[in-house]
Amino acid sequence: MLTIFGSIAVAIMFLSYWLESRSRWNILIFAGASAATSAYSGLEEVYPIMVIEGLWSLVALQRFFNVSRALRTETQ
Repeated sequence: MLTIFGSIAVAIMFLSYWLESRSRWNILIFAGASAATSAYSGLEEVYPIMVIEGLWSLVALQRFFNVSRALRTETQ
């Protein structure tokens, strides 16, 4: 069951990264999927990957907020 969770998390991460240019919401989905992959890696006790995926999640969240702020500025 844990392997299925990890596989789904990585698949969502891949798809949301691939479709990122279509919507800013895909960046947020990527952040959530990265966090899920980080959790999976922690449960599997693969701590270096857990840290890297956690950092990817934070970077993606920052990008989401920056893109959202830029879009909000453009519309004003």
